[in-house]
Amino acid sequence: MTLPAAGPAAALARQATRDALADWRLAYLADPAVLLVSELVTNVVQHAGPPVWATVLRLACGDGWLRIEVHDSSPLTPRPRTPDWLDESGFGLMLVDALAATWGVQQTGEGKAVWAELDARPGGAAE
Repeated sequence: MTLPAAGPAAALARQATRDALADWRLAYLADPAVLLVSELVTNVVQHAGPPVWATVLRLACGDGWLRIEVHDSSPLTPRPRTPDWLDESGFGLMLVDALAATWGVQQTGEGKAVWAELDARPGGAAE
């Protein structure tokens, strides 16, 4: 799904994720998946900066896993940081690290993809 580079991108991505998981009969993953999608898309909107022309959300499921990828045209690699206890932001990649079984960043010909995977096995780590 191609998302706008700003504005309603995160809300559109959250709804698309809920819809896909319902279609795939993976609704039990909705809470962690929607939170991951929201954090990854918001990170692009807030930090990738120009010239990001669009954000692409890709979801894929396989035997026991759900993969979330957020692609953008910025080559800047997101860097996890440890926010101060009074900070109101900066916790996104900490949440991704806590929720995902694994995650990472891959450079692409057009920029980068930040991805995260959830254990999708019934009764697995995601439940």
